[in-house]
Amino acid sequence: MMRLAIMQPYLFPYIGYWQLMRAADRFVIFDDVNYINRGWINRNRLLINGEPTFITLPLRQASQNRKICEIDIAPAAEWQRKMLKMVEVTYRKAPHFAEVFPLVERILAFPEQNLAAFLAHQLQALAGFMGLSVQFETSSRSYGNSELVAQERILDICRREQADVYVNAQGGKALYDPASFSAEGIELRFIAMRPQAYVQRSTGFTPYLSVIDVLMEVGPAGIGAHLDAYDYV
Repeated sequence: MMRLAIMQPYLFPYIGYWQLMRAADRFVIFDDVNYINRGWINRNRLLINGEPTFITLPLRQASQNRKICEIDIAPAAEWQRKMLKMVEVTYRKAPHFAEVFPLVERILAFPEQNLAAFLAHQLQALAGFMGLSVQFETSSRSYGNSELVAQERILDICRREQADVYVNAQGGKALYDPASFSAEGIELRFIAMRPQAYVQRSTGFTPYLSVIDVLMEVGPAGIGAHLDAYDYV
């Protein structure tokens, strides 16, 4: 039984993104769809001075009329050192800083201007670090079906990958028709995250932060419990 998940690439995404990856055997990085302004493609949140604060990857000529794979990142000198310093200052006293910070440093130093390629690299690097054995594919490179839209495009990718199960986050329930998948012999399943509290750099607990926050606090050995904290709904 082959389980397939498809998702746009995000910058250091929250734990629910990785749970989708955990639930799949193959993960398609959906990079030839339109960029979304003020979404999660090039930004995420860290807990800085106890408050959720955005870190943002600056882009060149980004537009919702352009595909993710058609957009470039701003020159590294303009943002790389600043973002890395924010991570270092925020988490240098975290218990797993020595393990996690070098990975963040390598990801941010990756010499790639194309946004989609940069994000694909960081997703694969983080997946390996967390012990996720999922196989990756990239939509812009593999399917040539961008003329299809919405559910029909997802179904086409499922057919090509010979998927038995298509796994999506629970927000996709409003987007997909189970009968259409069933007619193709594909089971449609949705997962919902169960936020697991952990000690953070503040009082209380703030969920849905970047995976950087989780990894700094629980480390690669402790991340498994968070990756598995989801239910099928």
